[in-house]
Amino acid sequence: MDHVLVTGGAGYIGSHACKALSQAGYMPVTFDNLVTGWRDAVKFGPFEQGDLSNRARLDAVFQTYKPVAVMHFAALSQVGEAMSKPGLYWQNNVCGSLSLIEAAVENGCLDFVFSSTCATYGEHDNVVLDESTPQEPLNAYGACKRAIEDMLHNFEAAHGLRSVIFRYFNVAGADPDGEVGEFHKPETHLIPLMLDAIDGKRDALTVFGTDYDTPDGTCIRDYVHVCDLVDAHVLGLKWLKDGKGSEVFNLGTGSGFSVREVITHSRSVTNRDVPIVEGPRRAGDCTKLVSGSVRAERDLQWTPTRSKLEVMIADAWRWHQTGHYDK
Repeated sequence: MDHVLVTGGAGYIGSHACKALSQAGYMPVTFDNLVTGWRDAVKFGPFEQGDLSNRARLDAVFQTYKPVAVMHFAALSQVGEAMSKPGLYWQNNVCGSLSLIEAAVENGCLDFVFSSTCATYGEHDNVVLDESTPQEPLNAYGACKRAIEDMLHNFEAAHGLRSVIFRYFNVAGADPDGEVGEFHKPETHLIPLMLDAIDGKRDALTVFGTDYDTPDGTCIRDYVHVCDLVDAHVLGLKWLKDGKGSEVFNLGTGSGFSVREVITHSRSVTNRDVPIVEGPRRAGDCTKLVSGSVRAERDLQWTPTRSKLEVMIADAWRWHQTGHYDK
């Protein structure tokens, strides 16, 4: 059975990717330092604890498992933190990725699937973002991801490394079987914060900014179900294994929902009210981010099946009620 090295495989998206890889006939090898990931989320293949900055550790893992590809999710990803601590993001995300890419090339693993972000685009009001939209990131998180994309292109020119880069939008939901789900400490994502407020685990949900130039004053985001997202990553791996060239794909639904609309939908799913308080805008937040994913649907034959807002909230609510990794 072919192995795939999954960095950040103990995290939210990485753990779901490991399940999808396992179902596709691969053996996922999780490489994670457990700074933001959870050991209990590693259920579908071997676990190797380590940091991307430790080149000797990386080389040992490559030599042990001889992976046929890398899926790279490991990164710090909080926009607020990236605004206040840019050096941390450049050191961790960019330098760590450089170490990983060099290790992959030197160990002959030349197929690379990279978890990028729509944050590389920055602010483009009233525009559906596609892969040709100019990349003008507003924060160090987006800037670092853009830099890693450039790094992959450089290593392709020099060493033949082939990559599929996914720029995706707000990821939500959880594994419908309840084996893995979303859980961060601290939690920063809207839907789990909202469910915490509904469940009394926090006093209220803070709505950051009510004066955006949108119909209800709150910012708009495109939400994609985590299971649909990782299905695309498996298709991206197949794309490379079929001998096709490096490519960039957006992953989203093409539909945006405001924060207030997400709250309204949550009431219909949970039959509970959401206590909210209004706060100021957060630095680095864009007004509207909505994806055009035509290329992924056309070229990868990617068809999202669970990326309806009610389904994403219902799956997240089911996971929220059944357990977390810190129990």
